Amino acid sequence: MTTLLTSTILAVIERAPQWVRHDLESKDDSLRARAEETLAAMISAALQDMQSQPFA
Repeated sequence: MTTLLTSTILAVIERAPQWVRHDLESKDDSLRARAEETLAAMISAALQDMQSQPFA
């Protein structure tokens, strides 16, 4: 992975809401799946935003 890609993903994970962090550890499959889907959507949005910005 590139440094920019890695730093973008790390930034998303760092600002993930507490409920996402908590639910990722859940033994309840539906709670864990909701958190996984939310985190995936957050990462996807950040990557799309990264790609749409012109290089500085």
